[in-house]
Amino acid sequence: MEKKVNVYLFGKKYQVPESLTIMKAMEYAGYELVRGCGCRNGFCGACATFYRILGKQELKTCLACQTKVEEGMYVATLPSFPLVKQIYDLKKVSPTQQLMMQLYPEVYACIGCNACTKACPQGLNVMQYIAYAQGGHYEKCANESFDCVMCGLCSSRCPAGISHPQVAELSRRLYGKYIAPKSEHLEQRVQEIANGEFEELIESVMNKPLDELKELYNHRDIEK
Repeated sequence: MEKKVNVYLFGKKYQVPESLTIMKAMEYAGYELVRGCGCRNGFCGACATFYRILGKQELKTCLACQTKVEEGMYVATLPSFPLVKQIYDLKKVSPTQQLMMQLYPEVYACIGCNACTKACPQGLNVMQYIAYAQGGHYEKCANESFDCVMCGLCSSRCPAGISHPQVAELSRRLYGKYIAPKSEHLEQRVQEIANGEFEELIESVMNKPLDELKELYNHRDIEK
């Protein structure tokens, strides 16, 4: 039989197989996961988790879908974190430093503690992309934060109250609309779809069985 470890989920002790992720261990223990289940095959960011190992003082952060259980692990999930999300019309703003000052002035209160970077389960250099945002360098901020999954763990550890994921999202939106070069072939393809040129093909794909769809995907032509 597979070796089991002792874990504490929300204060209650369970014995679970050591090969399980925290998320699967919760289900093994009988918890019904309603939220965050989209990250079974990747990172959705909805299963942000804090944990501490028995006998150790360090409080660690992770995503429950990608982290295996350990002996003596005390687990508490973070269903959501109250990030500051400013409302703006992307068509009526421009990628200036003044916009960042107006929407997210708290980024200028960063004390450089790097707690945000240490908390990121994706290994992103969060403090660095915040520094780019401070200077209005939206392209650099967008690239540095590209793999952010909006879990909010960085913000949960920030003494300055910065909403890092929202700052990053603003930067990526500004970069995509105003800075990144236009993709002419993409615009052409969108127009072709709007003209109905692919309706027959789409209908054909929708009617294929799952195994055949997987085969098509695995052997698709990838544009270079």
